[in-house]
Amino acid sequence: MRDNWIRITLFLTLVSSPGVLFSQGYSPQEAEQRMTTADGLKVELVASEPLVRQPVAIEFDDRGRLWVIQYLQYPNPEGLKRVKVDRYSRTKYDRVPKPPPFGPKGADRITILEDSDGDGRMDGGRDFVNGLNLATGLAFGHGGVFVLNVPYLLFYPDRDRDDVPDGDPEVLLTGFGMEDAHSVANSLTWGPDGWLYGCQGSTVTAHIRGIEFQQGVWRYHPTSHKFELFCEGGGNSWGLDFDRTGELFYSTNYGGYVLLHGVQGGYFVKSFGKHGQLHNPFAYGYFDHASHENFQGGHVTVGGIVYQANTLPTKFRNTYIAGDLLGHNIGWHRIQRTDSTVRTEHGGELLTSHDNWFAPTDVTTGPDGAIYITDWADQRTAHPDPDADWDRSNGRIYRIAPRKMPEEKAFDLAKLDTAELLQLHSHSNQWYVRRARQELVRREDRSLIPEFRKKAMQGLQEIPALEALWSLHALGGFDDALAQQLLNSPHAAVRKWTIRLLGDGEQVSTETAYQLDELAQVETDVTVRNQLACTAARLPADQAMPIINANIITDIDADDPRIPLLWWWAVEQHSVSGRDEVLQRFTRPSLWNSKLGRETLLPRLIRRYTAEATSSGWDAVVQLLNSAPDQSARLSLWKPIWQGWQEQAGEEAEQFRRDIAPAHPLAQLVRSAWTSAPADSTLTRLAIALGYDEPVEAVRLEAFNSQTDDARRVTLLGVLAQTNDPALIKPALELLDSPTPEAIQRAALELLARFEDPDLTDRLLDLHQSTTSATLQSKIRDVLFGRVSSATRFLDAVVRGDVAPSQVPLEQVRRLVLLNDEKIDSRVTQHWGQLSSGSRGEVLAEIRRLNNDLRASAGSAKDGRLVFNKHCAACHQLFGAGKKLGPDLTTANRQDRDFLLASLVDPSNVIRKEFVSVIVQTTDGRVMTGLPISRDANQVMLVDPQNKSVSISTSEIEELQESPVSLMPDNLYRQLSAQELRDLFAYLQSNGEQ
Repeated sequence: MRDNWIRITLFLTLVSSPGVLFSQGYSPQEAEQRMTTADGLKVELVASEPLVRQPVAIEFDDRGRLWVIQYLQYPNPEGLKRVKVDRYSRTKYDRVPKPPPFGPKGADRITILEDSDGDGRMDGGRDFVNGLNLATGLAFGHGGVFVLNVPYLLFYPDRDRDDVPDGDPEVLLTGFGMEDAHSVANSLTWGPDGWLYGCQGSTVTAHIRGIEFQQGVWRYHPTSHKFELFCEGGGNSWGLDFDRTGELFYSTNYGGYVLLHGVQGGYFVKSFGKHGQLHNPFAYGYFDHASHENFQGGHVTVGGIVYQANTLPTKFRNTYIAGDLLGHNIGWHRIQRTDSTVRTEHGGELLTSHDNWFAPTDVTTGPDGAIYITDWADQRTAHPDPDADWDRSNGRIYRIAPRKMPEEKAFDLAKLDTAELLQLHSHSNQWYVRRARQELVRREDRSLIPEFRKKAMQGLQEIPALEALWSLHALGGFDDALAQQLLNSPHAAVRKWTIRLLGDGEQVSTETAYQLDELAQVETDVTVRNQLACTAARLPADQAMPIINANIITDIDADDPRIPLLWWWAVEQHSVSGRDEVLQRFTRPSLWNSKLGRETLLPRLIRRYTAEATSSGWDAVVQLLNSAPDQSARLSLWKPIWQGWQEQAGEEAEQFRRDIAPAHPLAQLVRSAWTSAPADSTLTRLAIALGYDEPVEAVRLEAFNSQTDDARRVTLLGVLAQTNDPALIKPALELLDSPTPEAIQRAALELLARFEDPDLTDRLLDLHQSTTSATLQSKIRDVLFGRVSSATRFLDAVVRGDVAPSQVPLEQVRRLVLLNDEKIDSRVTQHWGQLSSGSRGEVLAEIRRLNNDLRASAGSAKDGRLVFNKHCAACHQLFGAGKKLGPDLTTANRQDRDFLLASLVDPSNVIRKEFVSVIVQTTDGRVMTGLPISRDANQVMLVDPQNKSVSISTSEIEELQESPVSLMPDNLYRQLSAQELRDLFAYLQSNGEQ
């Protein structure tokens, strides 16, 4: 056995020479020497190349040995043929590989490291398994090792504990996305409930057992084999952990934040412009990141953990410690409770590398209570070209520990008796508590169930009682009778987790359902009420609705930042399948006495039933309208009805609107209501949509009356636009020819954009040349550039010399390219030149030229600030100044000059996912583009490069796709002199202090 260990001598002459710069960064020893830590701590090199290369994840086993995944296959899986790659590194392959060992043999390996001489540094290692193909996570338990090797979750049994798999792996799950190796499923972590949790990042799509998702936290149960999407959204997350009461936190790549507070069944912010809306179109809201104070460093946190040991100084306990990938440091952050969620605050740097090649990829706590971190040791931090020449020779693991660190004695949890494992449940290092629980599960040792029951029910302290509950559940000792007792626990966390575990069963006994209802009426702790909402979404409607109704009546969480939406998601879950149960509660007069019911739940329920576009749904809307206490209350419900109308989509919805809606009792209510309140624009829109003529004529008269208030006219012109009536063209053109306020002219142009008419195009071209308003000219071009026919007529005018090419800004010209017309493209090239940045070779040549200019002499950060304010601040923010139409440059990788140059010369090559613009083709033939600043089932709000927004109803969208070009023009930098460019870069790479 000993001969199987690979012996590698780390002390190489070259490495030991101080100051030697390797192909990527400093030698391991010098990199260690350059690092600084928080007071009272030290950093130690644990392992490095050639023993460890490209480490992406580390875990300690039950013998205290360090395991590492070497992600050497990154970024391309072995044996697959690349069919297509987009600019976000998303790759489509020719097939799905078979699982190991039957599929292509990759270069990834899981290695067990060894310290043979006890000096604290690893000098040998042995592969537990190799030949993996994009392996990103591992977890120990149930007599083996769970491994993420996308698209699979695998289990390698090793029941004899000889570090050799007992056979081929079991395929537990299949379908994880593998389009982009930097955002695949990752971070296997045991939850306190016995489920195995993991993240999946932003640019891959999973299809697992009928569940599709891109971003979020998922979980798998090792004995029931259930799979769930725990919560959706969050961005490109890589790292998750649970705090002392079992709250889940996961990492992020969004600037200004460090974590998300995950909640069961929750919907979180995601890259809506890139992946579209949440998979539940009726979510009608989502949670953002935990708010953060004093943000420092780069915008990517990885491997985040909640530190739950006492080896480090007390101030670090229960803080969030995560790698700062772009800041090249390890930061720590305070977590503070705020209502039902948390907020975070930057506490400081745990480790500062002083090395731009330091790239942390994972963080964990060791059995010794020290912090262990992996270092990718690479200068690359931006999204890679899939064909880039990667240096796979480097990789380090470091330990952050107190300066005086006692030696850790050798141990093997598998050799401890039951009493000793019970004793470990009170260990000050959470690592031992979790591993002791897993060892009891591995043994299926139920002898401690009576003891855990006693501790859970009678424990005087919350955390020991909670730990006992978790272990009791893991061993199969949690049942309905016990739950009824624990719901009366004095500890909020125990009550919360009792409710959580009951909900995982998806049904409870009648007695327990009654008790949950009673608890909902009297519960004083917000975290328990938070879980009641989550669980109500999982129980049958007849058990869930009494709980929901109790919280509507008590109405104490209407202003909480999260709970109202959680209650809505619970209601929505039952809105169709349990319609009768839902309506029974929402048609009661008492509902209107509740702010939660009146302002959050009822409007969303009406919107959801309207969007359903069925007679049953509309019947429910009528019931809800008729239950309103008075006309004023009913008036507040027309807006969600209009929102739901706009969300109706598909052939069945179209048939419903055409054949059933006009004769439905709801339509009669709309007509009657409009007659009583004709000034209400929402009612007017509904009445027009349902085909009534009187509202159209009334709006026409008011909209084109110069005595009408300007803001009212803008609104009414928008109402008229939905009619698509050609008779509106003439009066709308007259508005443009008259001395009318600009806002009204813009509204008239948006109305005219609905029509494709040659005479209209000619009139707009004439107006474009006759008006002296640059704003009106720009808006006219927006309308003309929305269709191939009118854009062609505009270009004809350019060819004739009637319109000078210089009149049209390049960012507006780029809209013409989106029409995908060869003749238009040819004319654009003829009059404005090549809009794209050119071939890859030309881009690299331009970057080299600019690099030479930057090296020629120094720039002035003070003068560069003026350049930034003039050319960049309209779209970018830096050091708190500017606008956020594009990425906040404060947290960008500003010290990498090549990265900045590439972004400047070829901005469309890599676009951050949250700044991907979209192209919208409407049902009436227009093409519109912009950055989607908000999107839901009702509408898409776009903002253009001039920071002007436009709202597009979902019902008007025929096709929506991502734009291949950035909102930032390719040639912007050409407006700068060589010195201005040097000044700009000096400011971009400064600390903001001039």
